[in-house]
Amino acid sequence: MTSQDLLEVSARLEKAVERITGPPDNSEDLYERYEMTAISILDSEFENYPEGELCEYLMGHLAAKRLKLGLEPFPEI
Repeated sequence: MTSQDLLEVSARLEKAVERITGPPDNSEDLYERYEMTAISILDSEFENYPEGELCEYLMGHLAAKRLKLGLEPFPEI
């Protein structure tokens, strides 16, 4: 994935979450919107990227979003 591809994925994710009607109840609700949208993007576009790259990028983006929203980080696996 090029940096341009990453910017486009991030922009689509942000725009899709912004279009969800109604304000989120709290930070967890907002995060869940990002998570559901990221899953949707992954489901519809995974074949357009080398195996695992889109998933890895979205997981990193979601981890950063959790921290920004003041939520606990993902547990280590």
